[in-house]
Amino acid sequence: MFPFTPEVGYLGLTIVSFIGSLIPFVPIPSFILVATMAVGDQFDIHALALIAAITSTVAKQIIFYVSYGGRKIISEKTKKRMKPFQKLVKRYGGSAAFVAAATPIPDDLVYIPLGLAKYNPKRFFIATLLGKLVLFYVIVLISHYMGLSLLEPILQDIEDPMPVYVGIVVFAIAMSVIIILLLRLNWEKILGRVAPWTLDDDYNENHK
Repeated sequence: MFPFTPEVGYLGLTIVSFIGSLIPFVPIPSFILVATMAVGDQFDIHALALIAAITSTVAKQIIFYVSYGGRKIISEKTKKRMKPFQKLVKRYGGSAAFVAAATPIPDDLVYIPLGLAKYNPKRFFIATLLGKLVLFYVIVLISHYMGLSLLEPILQDIEDPMPVYVGIVVFAIAMSVIIILLLRLNWEKILGRVAPWTLDDDYNENHK
């Protein structure tokens, strides 16, 4: 569950990064493995950043496509409520995907709504890949030149994994509830106040 030792090598990093990124809302910290492997000169820091960025982006693309196709099972009533949100996402989706990828936030909270809103898959992939490259380059550079001094307080506290497992389950449930709430909100009423252009079909046709 927590393979943080550098002995796993590039293949191990590929597997951990892909699987860890493929599980929605479960914060398996593959970035800790990347950080430990970046210390010293055993591994090429550019290879580490590229492997982690590409594998995690591919995994997130799968989540995006699942969400994209999942719109088919949403009721027409829900689709109508989400229409203003869909317009908002299509306008700022690339920036949202980049920020979510470049920061250690629960990025699936952004990616799943992007898929449900049918955001452009190619733009999503590019924005996510660029964001992941920024995130992992920051991680490997800091770890390579500063060592593990920032991570040692985290790693040394992981003795009994049970609290971590419980925390992961609770976190996943909480994020799932948030997604369900996003689907049930009346976006016409919410965005009608702060972004009235999302309710105007003519405006969107003239500003594509």
